Amino acid sequence: MLYDQIRQKPFFILGPCVMENQELLYTVAEKVAEIGQKHNIPVIFKSSFDKANRTSIHSYRGPGIEKGMEMLMNVKERFGLPTTTDIHEPYQAAIAAEVVDILQIPAFLCRQTDLLVAAAQTGKIVNVKKAQFLSGQDMFYPAQKVIEAGNQQVILTERGNMYGYNNLAVDFRNIYDMKAFGHPVCMDCTHSVQRPGGAGGKTGGDRTFVPMMALAAKAFGASGYFMEAHPDPDNALSDGPNMVKLHQLEETILPLLA
Repeated sequence: MLYDQIRQKPFFILGPCVMENQELLYTVAEKVAEIGQKHNIPVIFKSSFDKANRTSIHSYRGPGIEKGMEMLMNVKERFGLPTTTDIHEPYQAAIAAEVVDILQIPAFLCRQTDLLVAAAQTGKIVNVKKAQFLSGQDMFYPAQKVIEAGNQQVILTERGNMYGYNNLAVDFRNIYDMKAFGHPVCMDCTHSVQRPGGAGGKTGGDRTFVPMMALAAKAFGASGYFMEAHPDPDNALSDGPNMVKLHQLEETILPLLA
């Protein structure tokens, strides 16, 4: 089972931030599958059907849940990859669970009880991203909501904390603290280099720091790594500044396997 694999060796959640079109998903998924097979590591393909918390109402959000699940199913069928996507409302959990292997709970929503319970009740793995306003120790309670809803398959993900306006900082002690709960802990290496809302109506960031974030997380005992990637991130429709360039994805991952 996927959760057993995740517990046994380093795992990687990889893919473009948002579903721009089917061809983009195929392009990135092909590389993700190649990396997984070449290095014999668990890889999960990720992309969002809706970016519901974009800075501006004019920003591209995605194709929606119905079309998005169709696009992810096409990826699964073509490349045999497990998949994940984020959900924002409780009703979306059952719909997404028909396709994905992991349901991702966005950081800003990690305390939403109804969302966590709905995700847990699907029986899928639930990846809860730590809010920018919580400590690692605080994440005991969101995880416990999933467990008490009848689901033991929990991943917790570190993605930084707000540090003043338009900036994030990572306290890597949070990884150590969350590991104490007994769940796999993932490092979101790309969202942690964001500058939220700091680019004139959209989120900025600096992908230069992604490899360093990953290596620091490894030193603190991270179980897995989340990295968004795109063949042309400077022209991506969401989170371009912090996504890894697709041709650099493998070289970014390799030091984490040593």
